[in-house]
Amino acid sequence: MEFVVPVLLIGIALLAVITLAKSVRIVPQQRQDVVERLGRYKRTLNPGLNVLVPFVDAVRTKVDMREQVVSFPPQPVITSDNLVVSIDTVLYFKVVDSVRATYEISNFLQAIEQLTVTTLRNVIGSLDLERALTSREEINRHLSGVLDETTGRWGIKVTRVEIKAIEPPPSIRDSMEKQMRAERDRRAAILNAEGHKQSQILSAEGEKQAAVLRADGDRQARILQAEGQAKAIRTVFDAIHTANPSQKVLAYQYLQALPQIANGTANKVWIVPAELTKALEGMGGALGGLSQMVGDAPSPQASDDASAVEREAAEAAEAAAAAAQEIHNEVRVAEAQASGGKPQGLPAPEPVSPASLLNDPTDQRERG
Repeated sequence: MEFVVPVLLIGIALLAVITLAKSVRIVPQQRQDVVERLGRYKRTLNPGLNVLVPFVDAVRTKVDMREQVVSFPPQPVITSDNLVVSIDTVLYFKVVDSVRATYEISNFLQAIEQLTVTTLRNVIGSLDLERALTSREEINRHLSGVLDETTGRWGIKVTRVEIKAIEPPPSIRDSMEKQMRAERDRRAAILNAEGHKQSQILSAEGEKQAAVLRADGDRQARILQAEGQAKAIRTVFDAIHTANPSQKVLAYQYLQALPQIANGTANKVWIVPAELTKALEGMGGALGGLSQMVGDAPSPQASDDASAVEREAAEAAEAAAAAAQEIHNEVRVAEAQASGGKPQGLPAPEPVSPASLLNDPTDQRERG
């Protein structure tokens, strides 16, 4: 009897602990427990501390109320153009009614998977491969609508359905890669041609603008040059009229220009008149009579340079006479070569002395 009482007390204590454990239930957040009493649905335990009738109430299922993600394995699907493609899907859902999810269907995850597969085959079967690859959003919306409508009576809300991958057969992938490569090559060739065309157009426009600018610059340069020459001529002309040079200076300048005219390299044919000597004599007479012209008398300031001017005039006359003689000789040689060695043509002019160019113009007129 001494051992029976302690054992009985220990048994009662264990029974009390087990009863307390069976009667007290703590449910975490975002979970609901379905409670049955003697095999019949009694109530649903919400998050927090809940008390049950021990040995009478029992928890049937623990339902997670959070949104869940399920990835289904690849499923073979036949398209409308008789091609087998493998499609991976991802399903997002949440339980909105734990009682119906427990009692309306035995395994809602398996049911959702099979419903997704059958619906996906129906949708993909009405599309060809090209459209199936480019119509994912349409397929997702259709699947989501069908699954949400069907799983609504199970207390499950399908929030989103995503197609993760669509894998065509290897041969089809190779053909698609070749097609895409050819398309990219075509686009690249078009872009290169358009770029070359644009560059040619821009180059032509640049050359056109450059030619226009060059022509405009050349025109402006010619206009400015012509204006400069006109201004220079006007300035020289005004200066000559303002200075009122004497006839001696003009004749002296003419005698200085004669040797340069005779030495020109571009003068191939010279026509020497027979009256050249008479013209030179007349020029000498003109130079001699310059001093007797009205308003052309040498000024007192220029009397010191008169002898120097006369010497230079004499030298210029000698150079002009020599140039004329050389020209006459060249013309005679050319006529001799043209007529076979017999010189013909102009008569030889009388030799002119440089001093005769400075004689009195009255005598020259009498000789003429």
